[in-house]
Amino acid sequence: MSLSLYFLSGLLLQFSDPAQPDVELRRAAVRSMANLCLSVPGQPYLDESYRSVCFQTFLSVLQSSKTTDVDDITFCMLLQSALKGVQSLLNGGKMKLMQIDQIGALLAVLKKCMFHGLPGLSIEVPTALYPAPLPQYDKRSPVKQEQSEPATSKQTGSRRKKCKGKQKKGEFGEEGREDSRDAGDESVLGADMQKLHLGDVQGSPCPDPRPRVSDVCAGRDPPSCQPCKRFSSSESEYSDTEGGIQGKVRSYQANVRQGALACFLSTIKSIEKRVLYGYWSAFVPDAPGIGSPQSVSLMTIALKDPSPKTRACALQALSAFLEGSKQFLSVAEDANDHKRAFTPFSVTIASSIRELHRCLLLALVAESSSQTLTQIVKCLANLVSNAPYSRLKPGLLTRVWNQIKPYISHKDVNVRVSSLTLLGAIISVQAPLPEVQLLLQQPSSSGLSGSGSATPGREQWRKAVPWAGERESPQGSPAGCAPPEPCWLLRLCVSLIVLPREDSCSDSDTAFPALGSVYEPCPLRLEALQGDQQILCVTLLLGLNHSENPLVKAAAARALGVYILFPCLRQDVMFVADTANAILNSLHDKSPNVRAKAAWSLGNLTDTLIINMETMGQSFQEELSDLLLLKLLRSATEASKDRDKVKSNAVRALGNVLHFLQPCHVANPRFREAIEESLQALIATVGSEATMKVRWNACYALGNVFKNPALPLGEAPWATQAFSALSSVVKSCKNFKVRIKSAMALSIPSRRECYGSTEQFCQIWSALVVALQRSEDTEDFLEFKYSSSLRSQLCQALLHLLQLARSTDLPLIGSSLREHGQAIRPYVLQYLSSPGQESEAGAHTDLAERERGLQGSPGEQDCPSGHAFLCHPREKGAHASPGGSSGSPGAQTGISV
Repeated sequence: MSLSLYFLSGLLLQFSDPAQPDVELRRAAVRSMANLCLSVPGQPYLDESYRSVCFQTFLSVLQSSKTTDVDDITFCMLLQSALKGVQSLLNGGKMKLMQIDQIGALLAVLKKCMFHGLPGLSIEVPTALYPAPLPQYDKRSPVKQEQSEPATSKQTGSRRKKCKGKQKKGEFGEEGREDSRDAGDESVLGADMQKLHLGDVQGSPCPDPRPRVSDVCAGRDPPSCQPCKRFSSSESEYSDTEGGIQGKVRSYQANVRQGALACFLSTIKSIEKRVLYGYWSAFVPDAPGIGSPQSVSLMTIALKDPSPKTRACALQALSAFLEGSKQFLSVAEDANDHKRAFTPFSVTIASSIRELHRCLLLALVAESSSQTLTQIVKCLANLVSNAPYSRLKPGLLTRVWNQIKPYISHKDVNVRVSSLTLLGAIISVQAPLPEVQLLLQQPSSSGLSGSGSATPGREQWRKAVPWAGERESPQGSPAGCAPPEPCWLLRLCVSLIVLPREDSCSDSDTAFPALGSVYEPCPLRLEALQGDQQILCVTLLLGLNHSENPLVKAAAARALGVYILFPCLRQDVMFVADTANAILNSLHDKSPNVRAKAAWSLGNLTDTLIINMETMGQSFQEELSDLLLLKLLRSATEASKDRDKVKSNAVRALGNVLHFLQPCHVANPRFREAIEESLQALIATVGSEATMKVRWNACYALGNVFKNPALPLGEAPWATQAFSALSSVVKSCKNFKVRIKSAMALSIPSRRECYGSTEQFCQIWSALVVALQRSEDTEDFLEFKYSSSLRSQLCQALLHLLQLARSTDLPLIGSSLREHGQAIRPYVLQYLSSPGQESEAGAHTDLAERERGLQGSPGEQDCPSGHAFLCHPREKGAHASPGGSSGSPGAQTGISV
């Protein structure tokens, strides 16, 4: 039975109705509906009416409460199916959430499901969330509230006593996560936080190897450089009664929380940022006021959830929430004490930023899972990249800096990489801040040496970097007598490059090899190697490209993409052919990471085809196998249907290959079908809902296609579709860089016949005119910086078309100018009077060149209005700005329409 018949008969709607007495039947119906919402490549997606019905069904399921006749596991499975369906609609159906009621209802149920079954916490979320600048505290049951919110007047000692006592079954103690200093107990720690300040320094070292929470909050280095551990009997989803019914229920509840967080991540990507940040207070923690409870947020899950996977999902969602928040957070300010009767919004946001720092550092201390640790550090890096530290009280970066140092030498490579990325984000904070300058001047022993340190000490730095040893002051020398030593972070980075990788994270000084074996050759350009060494490197890479390990295979594919750019190799036809076959092999790998690296390398390889065609001439084109070209074309077309990370480079490769084809290839029947399919793939990608990077590359690729004189641009049906797609994008795409690239592509054909009929030519002209009028219309403030480049490119395209126009085109052009001339005239005058500039394509145009282009345009006798519009002599020094009136400089020149 077809999909339409299912909906028309109402079977799924009937069985999924909340009034359905058979809960198993209801669950099966919701699951079937969720499966129908899955996206199948190559097949059309559900109609809009069906999507709306499915969405409302899933929403009603998520809003429903568990009744007494339904067991916990069945209810969890019902929620999972509904969450899966919503996520499929957002991802596969590219559903855009626009209505406030719709967004608020979805966010409310997702927040409810995020905490479903979380031990020790029970909240009641309203049916809908609404944009609000202040925190919206969730309603909790009285018993749970008493357990999770102890009186802040208790002393630190009482907390230690409480931790030693027995906990009730079902609380965190059952999960094996109790500890005398459990940093995950956010509510208890909240009282201690208020009593800590930067000057609380303990003189004696703590025997406990775990960093103390007071050290974290005060910005001090932990007593030991080893990362903290959660003392847990098990890191599984359930511990005490594994295999029992209670453990199974907890496992299903954790799956619901993970599904809700994954769905929330998809929701973040489907909502405009300016709308999303209206719900900031609902998902981001804020410092509680006196007598107010701590609001539940994503950090509540990151600190309290017993499942490492769920904690990682919460941090991933928070990281996506913070990404691109710089403009929103830029209003935050607490550098000055505000003594007012109300709390300004800027102070509220600043308080939220501080609370985020506090909670993330607590999570860092308490976490033991390497995967979750990586997400915490990435989330911190996103926060550091977007927070306006110049408007905040100093100290936040110092705490992050000192706390992240031990993780540079963590046993997990992903944690080490993300830690270095976080340090890079701190250094890149705009200003520059005096706080960051002081951090860089810290001695290398601060947090990086001493007993138990896993980072090379001073002796190892001296061995690895000779100039470090020369500038070290002798031990015991008076302070200030010796020149300052180089920045420890710089020396760390150098050591990671020159020291053997297996020894860069040794646990003791004695683990370092002798000086003769410390050094490792620095990377050299391939041209510096001898012929046999080059052959060895190439052979090794080609062999590793067939590795069964996806990480090795991905690295080999990327390395081949780098090698193909070397002039000494790219001109070797045999190496190009071997590399192409190896990359095509990786392009069909089952690993998405391998395919993404292979697609990037394929783009580089096809770039070299164009370079060789321009530098070596037809000889290189003739030597390259026709069969290989056909394989490149077909594989790139297939890859253009893959995920966006693969697609962005696949379309780039398509444009290059189509540009490279000779007339003999275009006339070859074997190529004809592949060329048509590849062109249709490019055209579809330009007008698709893919990421802006993919669409930018697709416009760039079509511009490359237009450069090939062998292709029948003015005659083929695909040309009309290509011009139509580019015309649509140049008018309406929300990303200005994509508009610029589409306008550039429209101005590439060098002959009038390439643009086809008069009607098509004038449609392109009209699209460019409309795009010029809309060149300042955007809802994203970040796009405004590209508006000037967009106007220049549009004016250049209009002048190019006018220069190529035939007499039969001019009446329609004149009609367009009479209708829109007043609106676009200031932009054109500003372009004509502006000094020479370099376009995005690298072409330098000056005023004289534009004048010469105008001189070749049609005469005034054919189109007096168009000629007067663009070719009338201008007064010296006259300039026009957009939006000018009749008294503007444009009017003073005598130009009229």
